[in-house]
Amino acid sequence: MTVTDIPLIAILRRLLNPSIIFALLWVIVLLHGESFSGLYMVLAVSAILVLSRIYDEMDIYQSWRRGALIGHARNLFIGWVAMVAVLAFAGYVTGLYVEYSEQVLLVWVIAGPFALLLVHLLVRMGILRRIFVGQGMRSVVIVGANDLGSKLARKIIGDPYLFMEIKGYFDDRIVERHPENLPAPVLGKASDLVAYVRENNTNIIFICLPMAAQPRILKLLDAVRDTTASIYFVPDIYIFDLIQSRFDSIHGTPIVSVCETPFLNVTSIVKRGSDMVLGSIILLMLLPLMAVIATAVKLTSPGPVIFKQRRYGLNGEEIIVYKFRSMTVCEDGPDVAQARKSDSRITRLGGFLRKTSLDELPQFINVLQGRMSIVGPRPHAVAHNELYRKLIKG
Repeated sequence: MTVTDIPLIAILRRLLNPSIIFALLWVIVLLHGESFSGLYMVLAVSAILVLSRIYDEMDIYQSWRRGALIGHARNLFIGWVAMVAVLAFAGYVTGLYVEYSEQVLLVWVIAGPFALLLVHLLVRMGILRRIFVGQGMRSVVIVGANDLGSKLARKIIGDPYLFMEIKGYFDDRIVERHPENLPAPVLGKASDLVAYVRENNTNIIFICLPMAAQPRILKLLDAVRDTTASIYFVPDIYIFDLIQSRFDSIHGTPIVSVCETPFLNVTSIVKRGSDMVLGSIILLMLLPLMAVIATAVKLTSPGPVIFKQRRYGLNGEEIIVYKFRSMTVCEDGPDVAQARKSDSRITRLGGFLRKTSLDELPQFINVLQGRMSIVGPRPHAVAHNELYRKLIKG
């Protein structure tokens, strides 16, 4: 359970979904006059584990909490289909699928996502009633009337499903140093915090002081630990330039990704699979056109048909990229002259190929080799990367 978990959402995620999957399969099995054997128990447990993992990866509860019901329903169904595909593959590989009733499996597969959606909607209606009458709201104060504290408060106010009510800020700085349009009033200085929390039975304290204020933070923590409030320190990670940021841990040690490849776990498998399928189809369709272009390149200027050049690919590894030759030279050394407008090295046919990007068609071979992706960052010549990395940050 985390600070952002509300009880009903936590129950939905950890209890209701598994219960629905198990109960639905149990009822369907009994209605078809069969006994709920150990094989069906294995199927239910496998479905629960796989679907829970898929839903966590998809983060389907974000759309649920934002009120995007159509998006949430879509994500529910997509996740369910993915789970069925995984179990179907496992059943085919192991041969266990023949042990199950086809009618039972068909009804369960079709009814499953509708049952999940129905229960999710009922739970949502219950939460909306709680919000309307103000039940279960948790009072919150923030230490630090700064940009981070303002950002956090706006996030909380914008998500009623957190069941948090911002009461105000505590800050030692003068009013002139506070951000404009704070979403809550300043209730006093940090020294007033403990008394306020005790008198008002405050539930949650967020400490949004900069990391440079470590002595003040430690002193404040010692003071508020004597209260019954939950205390959370909010590190100001926005001082970093975060790309693809996420939180993780290594055996309990928390870490924050500052810059991370997006191709991890299931994402890399889906990405590679789509590249293989689409790349093969596109390459087959373009083979006649590529044959015509290759013949034209060979007949119009001396030199190889295919231009090869070293470039940086995934994880900074060097790859060889293929293109139809559009110049009279094939540079691939430590110094590669950048192409310019009206460059004399560009052949007449090469100018047309570059303008229409037809010179890049052989890169679909790179896609099938796993060196490139159909959709992704443009790889540049190694020499250009080494030159511009010294001139342009990142």
